[in-house]
Amino acid sequence: MKIRHRHRVLRRMKRLVWFYRICSVSLFKLGLIVLLGGQGFRVNLTPSEALGLWRIVKPDRPILVGDLVFICPPNTDTMREARAREYLRFGLCAGWVAPLIKTVAATSGQAIEIVDDVRVDGRPLPNSRVARVDGKGREMLRYDGGVVPPGTVFLHSAFSGSFDSRYFGPLPMEGIIGLARKVWTYAP
Repeated sequence: MKIRHRHRVLRRMKRLVWFYRICSVSLFKLGLIVLLGGQGFRVNLTPSEALGLWRIVKPDRPILVGDLVFICPPNTDTMREARAREYLRFGLCAGWVAPLIKTVAATSGQAIEIVDDVRVDGRPLPNSRVARVDGKGREMLRYDGGVVPPGTVFLHSAFSGSFDSRYFGPLPMEGIIGLARKVWTYAP
């Protein structure tokens, strides 16, 4: 009887030790994320850009074509649908989505034409073929094209599976958090 009791106590103690270890590691990770996040660091786990640690840098100049930016998408029906389809990850932007890391392909006043790929002011945008369906076979809606409105940017990623302005159109520049700078990344 005493041996059974001792074994039960030992099993409970082992579970408790493991519980404390898991909690300690989780709290340490959470603290590290909060500390790094407060310093402008972000971890990218999406294939749109290199995986790894990035830093958000406040621009000291206007945003230009070719700039790689972190941007919070607006909380629209399109973005809510993208979140539901898991194109967007959980984060702290409006609608509980993570900021996107994308390259500015066009700015206010530039003409966007989309057929099978994207053309900016008549010139083809490299690696911009438009997907008809997503990885799960669901139809992809695409942006119709047109002139980029004032105060917005057309965003692109060379990754073929990227969810970018090919599908949702230009985004407001006010959503730009800053320029994206690699700290430690890995491109598979």
